[in-house]
Amino acid sequence: MCGIVGAVAERNVVEILLEGLKRLEYRGYDSAGVALLQPNGILNRVRRTGKVQELVDALSDQEALGSTGIAHTRWATHGGVTEANAHPHFSSDRIAVVHNGIIENYQSLRADLTSKGYTFTSDTDTETIAHTVHEELKNTDSLLAAVQASVKQFHGAYGTVIMDRNDPSKVVVARSGSPLVIGLGLGENFIASDQMALLPVTRRFIFLEEGDVAEITRRTVSIYDQDGKPVKREIIESNIEHDAGDKGGYRHYMLKEIHEQPTVVRNALKERVGDEGLLSDIFGKGADELLAKVKHVQIVACGTSYHAGMTARYWLEQFANVSCNVEIASEFRYRKSVVHENSLLVTISQSGETADTLAALRLAKELGYMASLTICNVPGSSLVRESDMAYMTRAGAEIGVASTKAFTTQLTAFLVLTVALGKHNGMSEVDQKAIIQGLHSLPAKLEETLAITQGIEDLAEEFADKNHSLFLGRGDQYPIAMEGALKLKEISYIHAEAYASGELKHGPLALIDEEMPVIVVAPNNELLEKLKSNVEEVRARGGIMYVFADKDAAFASDETMRVINVPHCDGPIAPIIYTIPLQLLSYYVALIKGTDVDQPRNLAKSVTVE
Repeated sequence: MCGIVGAVAERNVVEILLEGLKRLEYRGYDSAGVALLQPNGILNRVRRTGKVQELVDALSDQEALGSTGIAHTRWATHGGVTEANAHPHFSSDRIAVVHNGIIENYQSLRADLTSKGYTFTSDTDTETIAHTVHEELKNTDSLLAAVQASVKQFHGAYGTVIMDRNDPSKVVVARSGSPLVIGLGLGENFIASDQMALLPVTRRFIFLEEGDVAEITRRTVSIYDQDGKPVKREIIESNIEHDAGDKGGYRHYMLKEIHEQPTVVRNALKERVGDEGLLSDIFGKGADELLAKVKHVQIVACGTSYHAGMTARYWLEQFANVSCNVEIASEFRYRKSVVHENSLLVTISQSGETADTLAALRLAKELGYMASLTICNVPGSSLVRESDMAYMTRAGAEIGVASTKAFTTQLTAFLVLTVALGKHNGMSEVDQKAIIQGLHSLPAKLEETLAITQGIEDLAEEFADKNHSLFLGRGDQYPIAMEGALKLKEISYIHAEAYASGELKHGPLALIDEEMPVIVVAPNNELLEKLKSNVEEVRARGGIMYVFADKDAAFASDETMRVINVPHCDGPIAPIIYTIPLQLLSYYVALIKGTDVDQPRNLAKSVTVE
């Protein structure tokens, strides 16, 4: 959600800024802009709505020069998608600001600044940052001091970078709630909201902590905590590999990432799961001792990650004999809850920067949870740094907004956690062995499942004129149905809902007719006969069924039911396997609908604001 790139160098930084923005396009945005401190002392700004390429084209029409600059991709929160609302924002053609987050008290700040003679040219909350800093500069000649005084007036979340035309040698940055990372170069330094943006120019990063303010010049980085005291932050060497322009021969990133799942699941298990069981301390040093004490698990997450947590609840309670609650992070953080004795808080996030999930972790520390564990895909992210334990999913860069490989690696991590907790809580040797064997077989089963792509592509044609759909699942397949419905609505814009199949009689049957496709996930398990009864309830009311069924489940296609056979799989790995056909269905339906598969409207990859 939104993207920031900044640079202080001797060379022209325009190409660095633009390349950084391109690498952040996956986050979701609706406009882009850049501000440069030119050699002639003029603060030059170019902004465009639409894609980054629109900004690139606009800059190609002029001689854009500057060794200090900031750039931004905006995802609208305050004010519509207009050039005037795009970042950077100015104050008196002296101060330039880019900002991720929300200044919650911007209206009162705006009223006060207006009374002091400032004119606002946008509808955004961000413009109040520029004018506030400009006002504070009346009391000091230090941009750093002005920013430190300004941030004390802001309520809400912000990751912001500020330039002063009168001092082109530096930028000042501030972080509260919204992530920022400093990239260290040789005789040049950089700032971004995501290290991905800076990989072409550096591999050495400093992740700012909550409340930090930093002054960045070509040769120095000075960081101050929220009390204004100088602090040192660890320098981290990144080994992330990512080429934002490489789709690997696939039409979309999403399709590439679907097909990467066998490989990334192997990576998620490598050097963690041996032939006989789990290796030691795979959740971090000393984790085994902490996990041995856990008697309850509280999972908090958002979106797709929430569905992973919902699936894990079935596994943790059935196999590990550990009670488990799962809650949407934005609800957890705003209600009173009871902390169980010896309770482990588990957060899940692809980015490690999801605002509500991060806030839930910080709240949990105040509430007295025994320990915290995050399941995350980004080393060095806020959730990883602030949690007691971490399981890195190793999914690699996920560019498509609709999560695919991040989800299946999260589920894989939860199966590992199930064994890790279960062995301390009476989990049978049979169940432990079954899960370990299932994990070892999982990559090959995923490859086998991807082979049914053609049948799903053909089936998707029947959704060309559909606007609504229902997804059904039972047991641990119910959250998978929820995830399938989310994928379809995210990228095809078809309204989709998921239900536990046993709930059909309690309302959803009223929706069934020949215009309502019903998608069913049907593994060959102990609930199969119950599920078949639910399928007959739909058929009896004229519904059209699309059933993804185990090849041994004895479903047959006819005029009211299309059956896609899924390779047989046993036990708890089935939810991971049945995720694949639902991802493929949503992808091919979106192709038919002609939507933007990788960057669906109104959505962002990393949700770093409430």
